[in-house]
Amino acid sequence: MASRIFNRTLQVLLDLAILAAAYVLAYVVRFEGSVPLPMARTLVWTLPYVVALHYACIFAFGVHRLAWRYVGLSDARRIAIALTTSTALFILVRVGVEQAAHLNAALSRAIVPFGAILTSSTFSFLGVTGVRVLRRMMAERSEAVSRVVERASVPTMLIGAGRAGVLVAKECVSRPDVAIRPVGFLDDDPVKIGTVIQGIPVLGTTAQLAQLCEKHGAEQALISIASASGKAIRRIKELCDHAQVPVKIIPGLFEIVGGKVNLSRIRKVAIEDLLGRDPITLDEAAILEFVRGRVVLVTGAGGSIGSELCRQLCLFAPAAIVLVDHAENSLFHIERELRGKHPDVALHVLVADIRDEARMHAIFGSHRPQVVFHAAAHKHVPMMEANPGEAVKNNVLGTKCVAEVSDAHGVAEFVMISTDKAVNPTSVMGVSKRAAEVFVQALSQRSKTRFVAVRFGNVLGSAGSVVPLFQEQIAAGGPVTITDPEMKRYFMTIPEACQLVLQAGAMGQGGEIFVLDMGEPVKIVDLARDLIKLSGLREGDDIEVRFTGLRPGEKLFEELALEEEGAERTRHPKVFIGRIKPHSWDAVQRFIAELDAEAANGAAGDRIRTIFKRFIPEYTPETERKRPSVASAAQSAAPRRTATEERESKPLVATEIPG
Repeated sequence: MASRIFNRTLQVLLDLAILAAAYVLAYVVRFEGSVPLPMARTLVWTLPYVVALHYACIFAFGVHRLAWRYVGLSDARRIAIALTTSTALFILVRVGVEQAAHLNAALSRAIVPFGAILTSSTFSFLGVTGVRVLRRMMAERSEAVSRVVERASVPTMLIGAGRAGVLVAKECVSRPDVAIRPVGFLDDDPVKIGTVIQGIPVLGTTAQLAQLCEKHGAEQALISIASASGKAIRRIKELCDHAQVPVKIIPGLFEIVGGKVNLSRIRKVAIEDLLGRDPITLDEAAILEFVRGRVVLVTGAGGSIGSELCRQLCLFAPAAIVLVDHAENSLFHIERELRGKHPDVALHVLVADIRDEARMHAIFGSHRPQVVFHAAAHKHVPMMEANPGEAVKNNVLGTKCVAEVSDAHGVAEFVMISTDKAVNPTSVMGVSKRAAEVFVQALSQRSKTRFVAVRFGNVLGSAGSVVPLFQEQIAAGGPVTITDPEMKRYFMTIPEACQLVLQAGAMGQGGEIFVLDMGEPVKIVDLARDLIKLSGLREGDDIEVRFTGLRPGEKLFEELALEEEGAERTRHPKVFIGRIKPHSWDAVQRFIAELDAEAANGAAGDRIRTIFKRFIPEYTPETERKRPSVASAAQSAAPRRTATEERESKPLVATEIPG
């Protein structure tokens, strides 16, 4: 307490001294170092009043309460306002004294020159603000030195001298504790070569990486491009590997907040970087209108997609988020994360089975959700192939239950998460998701709730997906197992997929199946080889790649839209609409009832597949599918192909779909 009082007193005395010195210096400057005797008397006579009035305004505006070591632009603005106010008062007093001097000659000694008033105010602002800035600089330097680890800073070559590169350089210079010492920039823009940014020279192009790193002693490279494409990152990674220089990458553009790069998030290049695509631009206003102030319910909230949806929803100010999942451990982890990062968002975390109709009615009746994101599903293809009844119960009947409860409780929008495996399905998992699409589309024709489905491919890093599996196999020393050398899949990062799901949900009018642009399909074998390289190993010498043949229900190529769906443009370049004529409600009801009866009786898989086949004729069960050769599979799959190739080969419908 005593030290605090001492510090406060010292700060007040320092401010008073600065104000007094500024006033004296103003006279010295005004009269070019030779103050006339009458003006010197005026200076001495008015000094106490000038200092008192300046400080009174500073006190009135609360400047004395500001912490010196954390001074910022807002504090400087407050100081400027306080001193501008005191200057205006001085000018008014000056004019008043000049008028009164005609009645009392003694008051003429109080007439301060306008030049002295303005110069004094300027010096006062510079002094009062400058001493605080100096205190902050000293504090930051002291803290930085105290945090510096004993290891020496690593000489680092920054790749990319754009906006993100400038932010990285600025952070590195101001924070010695991150142990990164930039030795130079590399950039392929010839205009930038030879310039100096934040005291760091732009040395040359990325093609010169090896020789420039050796010349300047760089021990690592840092990709400081926030929106680099996967192709560019792959090229830079190969250059660094050739030069035997370790390479890291900064966070993505969406993690650069407030003009600052969180250098603690710098990491090694990951597989999602190599497969990266152009950054997604969202219509945030539409999503904000869709989510803000509304109660949103997410089923499967503990899963990969469901949990990321919850993270994204927190950014758009919902009234509350209701998290529903039957796995309590997953719910526990996402609840703890969200409460830590978004304490202002109301969360209701509920353990429940989506097939339990009474429980669903109780949840909807209690929390009154206005928007539902249905992400709960069984998704493992071979496992569902072996357990078709469970795929029916969860993916079809669970969706039916949640959709009907949503309809009964007046939910405004219902968004179902679907999959590319629902297109021309060959697996029970895929056809069960197609059946769920059929149901919600049929229900949308007779409900005030706007039901839509959003269809996309594989997401990188989701639980049980191929990337974590390959990483486990590599960590165990191999082999990395791949079903077929020609197998291709679409990939998207989890945040990217969830952002587009929100975008599609905001555009839905009811009855649509939205298809997300997944870019170009990726060969699974190339994905495996990239992961092996990223692990610092070599295919063949260190890790074996072994081909095992297609598993039950799998196909070489996935598709995103049926030919008859005629994918149409929306106002968002990454979201398309596939319109299919809905099935009749009575037919759908009979179809679902048959599935329900067979699943409840524990029917054999063949009986369930027969029901699926009868209602969804594009479904080709495993027992009917001929295993094509690699060449014939590629040839037969090419014409039906991907959304990207389809759009390149023929024009889409010219009329844009509203919404």
